[in-house]
Amino acid sequence: MTANIRNKSVIVGVGNTAFSKDSGVSELSLAVQAIKAALDDAGLSPADLDGFATFTLDHNDEIEVARTLGCGDLTFWGRSHYGGGAATGSLHQAVMAVATGMAECVAVFRALNGRSGQRYSQGVSGNILTADAIHWGWYMPYGLLTPASWTAMLTQRWMHQTGVTKEAMFEVASTTRNYAVNNPAAFFYQQPLSRDDYFNARMIADPLQLFDCCQESDGGSCVIVTTPERARDLKQPGVAVRGVAQAAGEEQEQMTSFYREELAAITEHRIAAKNCYAMADLTPADIDAAVLYDAFSSNVLLQLEAWQFCDYGEAGEFVLGGALRPDGRLPTNTHGGQLSEAYIHGVNGLVEATRLVRGQSVNQPDKQVDHVLVTSGVGIPTGGALLGRLD
Repeated sequence: MTANIRNKSVIVGVGNTAFSKDSGVSELSLAVQAIKAALDDAGLSPADLDGFATFTLDHNDEIEVARTLGCGDLTFWGRSHYGGGAATGSLHQAVMAVATGMAECVAVFRALNGRSGQRYSQGVSGNILTADAIHWGWYMPYGLLTPASWTAMLTQRWMHQTGVTKEAMFEVASTTRNYAVNNPAAFFYQQPLSRDDYFNARMIADPLQLFDCCQESDGGSCVIVTTPERARDLKQPGVAVRGVAQAAGEEQEQMTSFYREELAAITEHRIAAKNCYAMADLTPADIDAAVLYDAFSSNVLLQLEAWQFCDYGEAGEFVLGGALRPDGRLPTNTHGGQLSEAYIHGVNGLVEATRLVRGQSVNQPDKQVDHVLVTSGVGIPTGGALLGRLD
């Protein structure tokens, strides 16, 4: 059974902080800056907020965020687990709250000092025995310690099965960087990526080289979700949530679902796609642009297949035909993505997806963009959302 939340919640404001490798401020400051920017974008004040949704990994206590912003009474707060799977998961929380009347105006945010503070490439370690540590313990002795190593395992399997080559991964990294070159907010603004730069870069975990991997970033991002009725009176054109879904497949683990019948199938995205399309009453043919979670370049290729833009094994041919480019079938990660704009755990992707529907991206496609897909991480419990113009 698919829940009926189509068009019952609307994104009305978006905001990012500056993106850097050393913010020089606390993560609380980054969160408040991003939320205030999104409120200003919508023409709202902190007093209008009555809810928050963020990641379990976010270090900012919602009550401290509310106190610092100057909010009034709160009726909702919710957190989504599984790291990169939590971007659309947090949106999912906000949509449920607004659609059911539990809250009227919810800030979905993520703020982190992911380079100057706790670095996200360091992988798993420590002496606290958790449920996650128990299953990681089966492969940590073999050197599988980081997201890059886990994703490399999946990518190698998929490349072996399909015959897709590094040329397709270069196309993803190159196209994404070309978008960032035009985006003043991106860390790699005006810094193109040449073929030699890409193929001569150091190996991180075969087949992933340096520029196949997302950045470590300091920054914050936020989107504001409210009701359709409230949205019609606000500053920006509203962007309706047509569908949103979370998903975990059978034998799911955290980025390490190595014991499935087929580890390269990314079952969780296929489940999310089925439910999102049904909820929104849309098909892949209706999607005009996408923001696909790109912690690694190969993730984009796998998601193109899972969300049915091409068949299994055809993603390489799809992207090498220029599909992700500005004039292509599916302009993708037009902000520069996590590879080249910033790694804000995918919430900056929610910001960009909203801007694409509004017609406000710095790399806005020439064609009309009515519907945009935005997704969360690959290999972990995850999800996605379909955004469209408010009717």
